[in-house]
Amino acid sequence: MIEMLNYGFMQRALLAALLVGIAAPAVGIYLVQRRQAIMGDGIGHVALSGVALGFLLQTNPVWMAVLVASLGAISMELIRWYGKARGDVALAMLFYGGMAGGVLIINLSPNGSNANLTTYLFGSITTVSPQDIAAIVGLSAFVLLVSLGLRRQLFAVCQDEEFARVTGLPVRLLNLLLAVTAAVTVTVAMRVVGLLLVSALMVIPVAAAQQATRGFAVTLGTAMGFGVAVTLSGTVTSYYADVPPGASIVVIAIALFALVTVLAAPLARRRAARDADRTVPTGPGGGTLVADGNESAGDGTGSVDRPSRV
Repeated sequence: MIEMLNYGFMQRALLAALLVGIAAPAVGIYLVQRRQAIMGDGIGHVALSGVALGFLLQTNPVWMAVLVASLGAISMELIRWYGKARGDVALAMLFYGGMAGGVLIINLSPNGSNANLTTYLFGSITTVSPQDIAAIVGLSAFVLLVSLGLRRQLFAVCQDEEFARVTGLPVRLLNLLLAVTAAVTVTVAMRVVGLLLVSALMVIPVAAAQQATRGFAVTLGTAMGFGVAVTLSGTVTSYYADVPPGASIVVIAIALFALVTVLAAPLARRRAARDADRTVPTGPGGGTLVADGNESAGDGTGSVDRPSRV
């Protein structure tokens, strides 16, 4: 382990893995909350066109990908608002058009090649340059500033847009900001796990954390911890086993999810039994009174649920 740290490229790789492991679940938890887990994959398709444009225009592919992915994410959000019945078809065309456009543009680029494209599709963390690190640090800071600084507002919007609008929150602006933040996260993570696998890093640590925790804040912190664990362990594994880092990270993340699911099952049963012991009947209508004072009706008369903690 110490020997690995003697190499500059591995120092940069581990730093990039750490930042991505923190940032990706911090945004992914909102996408999971909104049942838009696949959104990261769609943005990745669009970001590929940005990478290709960067090679064609001889500019930094990362920053061009940020621009194109952000525009694509905004378009997805607008389609979600106004697309109605045909919105899914429009999103599919946007996704596949982004992928096809990237392949075509990269072949027109004098500096592009299939090898260059592969590093962005599947990740190449050991080739991260000092310039890439600077971009990853800046973009990760933006992602964390939005996802943590506005977590209460974003949580409210993801839980119930209508209620958030009634309370006076700028719902559309927050939705657009979340979409752009997701796009930035995709471009941050593309050198680590690749555009085709980035959605997994945004979703799987969150899904694993949800198996073991209750409450939004605890789930968020646990997901970020899981993200760091899988990205660092996957990077170390790729170094010693000489395997692709992106695939290693995703496989380890899936294994972690399976392990947490198995371990969390008995805990969930004990929690359910404990909650049942704290519940006593209150009347003929089937209602129950929980020890902390929250009431839920069991006969279709409505319910007052325990508020989620942010």
